[in-house]
Amino acid sequence: MSQLDSLSAKQKYSFNKLQKRLRRHVGKAIADFNMIEDGDKVMVCLSGGKDSYTLLDILMFLKKQAPIHFDIVAVNLDQKQPGFPEHILPEYLDTLDVEYKIVEEDTYSIVKDKIPEGKTTCSLCSRLRRGILYRTATELGATKIALGHHREDMLETLFLNMFHGGKLKSMPPKLVSDDGKQMVIRPLAYCAEKDIASYAELVAFPIIPCNLCGSQENLQRKVIKEMIASWDKQFPGRVESMFRALQNVTPSHLADPNLFNFIDLKTQETPYEDGDIGFDQPDIESPQLMEEDPSKIVQVIEIT
Repeated sequence: MSQLDSLSAKQKYSFNKLQKRLRRHVGKAIADFNMIEDGDKVMVCLSGGKDSYTLLDILMFLKKQAPIHFDIVAVNLDQKQPGFPEHILPEYLDTLDVEYKIVEEDTYSIVKDKIPEGKTTCSLCSRLRRGILYRTATELGATKIALGHHREDMLETLFLNMFHGGKLKSMPPKLVSDDGKQMVIRPLAYCAEKDIASYAELVAFPIIPCNLCGSQENLQRKVIKEMIASWDKQFPGRVESMFRALQNVTPSHLADPNLFNFIDLKTQETPYEDGDIGFDQPDIESPQLMEEDPSKIVQVIEIT
């Protein structure tokens, strides 16, 4: 039984707003990046976590509303971790009007054999899982593979690559696999993790924890996650601003000569787009400054 049945009228109103916000964000991401096209078969990777449940729920809704036709197939990979409740997902998916497939592959034994005891297994596990999902997409004739990564996942990856990889790189909302054969999409790219968590709790998705393998959590990602969550509480709007930065890149103001042609950069007689604004006239509207002598205004600008 979901919490929706016990909500007050005010709480139901808030839930409806939350649901509409998530659906709107997913719809906008799909439109902005042309994630789903007419005739697509979208393979939704269902892990049993809050994100993938929410993704499937919203895509099923949008399928009914979209002006184009696309099909959905939900796929779960049973990696044979000890204690994995393999009955939960089939029982849940049987209640939905959706095609699904449970893929059984014992990657757990492979990971345990290759990774020393106490070390993080997430990296190898992820690689094995991704390869199996790519193969499954081909077998099912899926044209798109939908993953449940959200806004914070993308920001965490950005900071992880900056802090530990020396790269300005994140998770793109849409990308092609390295073999060139699969298209991966992330329709939750604009969705906030806290919204997804609230939605999943209220709808009461049958969540399966991702700690059955006994692996240590990715400690570096955990630190970044806590940092972003702390900023979100202390400085409202900062996370939104950081995410907007991913969509507002100025290559000429970075330092990658492969991204911008610094070598052939020359001065010119006409205004230069994205050029240095240091020589522009300042736009000062402060009444206090306007009453001052113009020379004092220049002094203030130089000091600040």
